[in-house]
Amino acid sequence: MPLRTVTITLSSSLVILVVGGFFLVRQATAGIVEAKRTSAIAETTATINRIQGQLRDTDLRTASLYERLNRLADDAASQSGQYHVLIQGPVSGLISQGVSPDSVPADLTAQVGESSGVWTAPTMVHYTDHVRPDVPGIVVGSTLWSPGSSQSIPVYFIFPETQEVATVALLRRSVISVGALMAVAIAVTTYLATRHISRPIRQASITASKLAGGDLDERMVVRGTDDLATLASSMNDMAAQLDRRIGELERLSSLQQQFVSDVSHELRTPMTTMRMASEMIEADPHDPVQVRSVELMRAQMERFELLLADLLEISRFDAGAAQLALEDCDIVELVRSEIVDVTPLADRLGVPIVLVADCAQTAEVDPRRISRIIRNLLANAVEHAEGKVVEVTVVGNDCAVGVAVRDHGVGFEPWQAEKVFGRFWRGDPSRVRTVGGSGLGLAISRQDANLHHGWLTAWGRPGQGAFFRLVVPRQPGGVIVESPLPPSPTDGDHADDQEE
Repeated sequence: MPLRTVTITLSSSLVILVVGGFFLVRQATAGIVEAKRTSAIAETTATINRIQGQLRDTDLRTASLYERLNRLADDAASQSGQYHVLIQGPVSGLISQGVSPDSVPADLTAQVGESSGVWTAPTMVHYTDHVRPDVPGIVVGSTLWSPGSSQSIPVYFIFPETQEVATVALLRRSVISVGALMAVAIAVTTYLATRHISRPIRQASITASKLAGGDLDERMVVRGTDDLATLASSMNDMAAQLDRRIGELERLSSLQQQFVSDVSHELRTPMTTMRMASEMIEADPHDPVQVRSVELMRAQMERFELLLADLLEISRFDAGAAQLALEDCDIVELVRSEIVDVTPLADRLGVPIVLVADCAQTAEVDPRRISRIIRNLLANAVEHAEGKVVEVTVVGNDCAVGVAVRDHGVGFEPWQAEKVFGRFWRGDPSRVRTVGGSGLGLAISRQDANLHHGWLTAWGRPGQGAFFRLVVPRQPGGVIVESPLPPSPTDGDHADDQEE
C-alpha cells in the first residue's frame, strides 16, 4: 500500500510540477523579453534623438557625412555598452559596430525603409570577430535625417540578450532543482504518512491471517479513538466472538460424537441379546415359519449393525477425528482380496469379475480404508451390473496409483455423477437393494479418498453402466500431477463430458 500510494502521488505530483514549471518558466521568459524590449525601445528613442541633434549641428563642409555617422555610432555604442549600432551609410553601405549585417532581419529592413518610426524584431546576433558565440537579441530600427536635406538614413540598434539568456537558464535550473526537491519531499512525506496509516491495516491483516490459522487468542493493540482504532476494536470483538462460537461448536461436536457413540453402544447390547435369542430359536427347526422369521430378523440385525458402524465412521469424519494408519501396501493385492470376498455375491447374481493389472502397484496408504473403498465400489458394480461383466483395472505412474471399476449395467445420468457420493442417496428410489447396505458406503469412500489426498470420481450413462475411478498418491501428502487413469471409460459415450 505505501509503495502504491507513493507511486500514484509522485506521478500526479510530477505531472503538476512539470506543467507548473513549464508555464512558470514560459511566463518568466516572456516577462524578461518584454522588459528587455521596452527598455530597448526607450533607449533607442533617446539615442536617436541625441544623434539626430548632433547630426543637425554637423558642418558637412569640414567633415563628410560618412565620417560623422561612423563617429556618432562609435560614441553611442561606447557610451551605452548594452547594444551595437548598425547604420545604413549613404555612400559606403553599412556602418557596423562589431556585428554582422546578417543580424538585421530582412523584414525589419523593409519596414524601416518604407516608413518612419521605431520598429522591433527578435533576431540572432552574429559577431564579426567569430570568437563570441551567437546569442538571441532584439533589433530596434529607426531612421536618421541627413542635415540640410530630406534624405533618410536607416539605423539599427542591436541589443544582445546575453544576460537575459543567463537569467532564464538560471531560472530553469532553479525550477528543476526545486521541483526535484519537492518531488523527493512529497515522496518521503507520502511514504511516511501512508506507512503510519497502513501499519494498523497491515496489523489487522496479520491478525486476520493468524485467526484464520486457528490462533484465536491473537488480538490487535487499540490506540486512540480514530477510525483505525475502531477497526482494531472491531477486529478484537470479532476474534472474541469467533473464539466463543468455535468453542461452542467444538463442544456441540463433541457432545454429538459422544451421543452417537453412546447410542451405538446402548443399541449393541439389545442387539446382542436379540441375536442370542434368535440363535436359540433357530436351534429348534420344527416350525418353518419361525425359522424364516428368525433368518429375516438376523439379516436386518446385521444390516442395523452395519448402519451403526457407518454412522460412527461418518461422525468421526464430521468431527475431524479420522486418522490414517499408513502402511506400504500393494494395491493390486488389496483389490484381489476384495474380489475374492465379493465373488460369492457375484456368482449368485451371475456377474463375472475381470481384474486387469500388469504388475504390483505399491503405495503408502491405510489398507483398511482403501480396502473399504474397493469393497464398496465392487459391491455397487456387482449389484447394478445386471449380469454383465465388471472390469477392475489397477495401473500407476510415478506419482500415483489408480483403481477403476467399470460395469455395464443400468448406469445413471451425467448430472448424478456427484450425487452418488451423497449420504443415503439413491438414483432410483423404486429399485430394490440386492446387497443391502447402509446408504453411506460411497459417502464414506469419498471421505477416505480425500483423507489420502486422493480422488474418487464417477462417470455414468443410462444403459451404458458406470465407471468409478480411485486415484491415491504413492507417498503420504503427495501431489497427483497426472492421473494414471482417464476420468471416463474409453468405450463410453462422451458427448456430455466436460474437461477436468
